[in-house]
Amino acid sequence: MLLGSLVSGVRHALSAVSSDVEAARERDPAARGLTEVLLCYPGLHALWMHRVAHTLYCHGHHLPARLISQASRFATGIEIHPGATIGPGLFIDHGMGVVIGETTEIGDDVTIYQGVTLGGTGKETGKRHPTVGDRVIVGTGARVLGPVEIGEGAKVGAGAIVIRDVPPNSTVVGNPGRTVVLDGQRVPAARPDIEHTRLPDPMAEAMVRLVRRLGELEQEVDDLRAGRTGDGDPDGPPARTHASVQDDIISILGLNAGAGI
Repeated sequence: MLLGSLVSGVRHALSAVSSDVEAARERDPAARGLTEVLLCYPGLHALWMHRVAHTLYCHGHHLPARLISQASRFATGIEIHPGATIGPGLFIDHGMGVVIGETTEIGDDVTIYQGVTLGGTGKETGKRHPTVGDRVIVGTGARVLGPVEIGEGAKVGAGAIVIRDVPPNSTVVGNPGRTVVLDGQRVPAARPDIEHTRLPDPMAEAMVRLVRRLGELEQEVDDLRAGRTGDGDPDGPPARTHASVQDDIISILGLNAGAGI
């Protein structure tokens, strides 16, 4: 019985090798050849070992399944519980420190970067880990905790901590994670968009509004002072403008143009 389940798991892993390799070569610009991908990508190795472990786990062979998952963790630095359900096309880039919990469900063509945790929040039983939709990108060091749902095509920014559901085709950033819809539209993509560094920042957007209002108020004060004193000297120092307020904020916070200010 155990041997039959093991053979079935190996067959399942082998049947997916081609699509797994194609996903890695498509989403990683550093992938230079088939041999390199087969031998040097721990994300693929962890995924193949998980498929064997998952088959054993589903047939009731929990201890052998856990032993395989622990061997995979030791070899790759990626810990995937054998109970996790993973769809085709998953790509774990680099992978060190990735943790995927027992009741996690991952859809098709998902991309996960190093240091990601798809974990639980306590000692609850039953469904206690995330459900990740198709074509989701989970950025470096992100934490998705509890039985939350990440909608199709969503992006989880690097370092985000997600404890609430995320709508499809949106972006989550920050701690706790806040959802930002890109360009006010939800546009499904045929392929996963692996760009996960240029993300909207809701804190920066709030700062933009404050800076704009501050600039307006300072200009009004300057106008009032000039009107009351009647000494609007054209040769004097120029009034403080909105642009100069922006420069000060950018300098203090160390922001760049991508922050939106």
